Amino acid sequence: MLNVGLLGAGRIAGVHATAISSNPESTLVAVSDINAAAAEKIATGYGAQMRDTDAILNDPAIDAVLIATSTDTHSDLIERATAAGKSVLCEKPVDLSLARAQACQKVVAANGKPVMIGFNRRFDPSFSALKAALDAGEIGKPELLSITSFDPAPPPVAYVKVSGGLFRDMMIHDFDMANFLMNAAPVSVSAVGTSIVDPEIGAAGDVDTAVVTLTYADGRIAVIKNSRRAVYGYDQRVELLGSEGLLQAQNMLENTVVKSTTAGVTGARPTFFFLERYMPAYTAEWAAFVDAVNGGSAMPVTLDDGVAALAMAEAATRSVKSGAPVRLDSLGV
Repeated sequence: MLNVGLLGAGRIAGVHATAISSNPESTLVAVSDINAAAAEKIATGYGAQMRDTDAILNDPAIDAVLIATSTDTHSDLIERATAAGKSVLCEKPVDLSLARAQACQKVVAANGKPVMIGFNRRFDPSFSALKAALDAGEIGKPELLSITSFDPAPPPVAYVKVSGGLFRDMMIHDFDMANFLMNAAPVSVSAVGTSIVDPEIGAAGDVDTAVVTLTYADGRIAVIKNSRRAVYGYDQRVELLGSEGLLQAQNMLENTVVKSTTAGVTGARPTFFFLERYMPAYTAEWAAFVDAVNGGSAMPVTLDDGVAALAMAEAATRSVKSGAPVRLDSLGV
């Protein structure tokens, strides 16, 4: 049985608490947060204890920690947890700073404990099935990838100001998905972005609508489209053209009913919220982490993967400002 400490007690921590507690091979032992009341609420709901972070990290009976705190604390907590002998699953991104994340890589390598980064979309049933078909050679060599990721509504501007921006907060999932499907990082990133959904997002120094083109060493191309507003629901699609065919992962719909009349043909909208869309992925992600820790196998999503996606986010941020493509090797990647 894997004894787990949960660091953080916000909305996403509640999702992880459910995944930890529902897995027969893990148990939630303790929860910490700077908001003691929030930590107490989650702990009580799952039969765990509310403790401070130091107590969790110093407890030799706790085998692993799940880090779901604010992004600016991730690198420090990853380093402290691995130094304390814990296996770690940390929410994305690794850090707001690429340099800090790269420094964390070196510390973790010296500490020798496994770290997994929470890119849960790799474990979505549709996306993982697409990846399996790709790996089985069903469409030949992947050549042109298109990823669409539209939120139903923008987050509060107060959140935008501390999130690190659209590329680090939102599109970073898509950067990782591109690396996952193309089985390589690109050599250059070219981005355009604007703020047309909410002028306050632009005033805060961020964009809410963006398109990024990734170019690979062998000539392959990936295009990622993000928007903070899709009034019809949470739009999450992947299309991959290969040398011998096409793979597509479509939206999850609220239901599968299609109405056909003389007025036309209509169906349900996409699910409206990310938890509705990706809850199965969070469960599968945690199961993969537990299996890797218990089995002593490599993590399915590594700290290196997290740093690679963060480097792409940094490159996209720079490209928007400069109007020119940014090579990843110019960032030390």
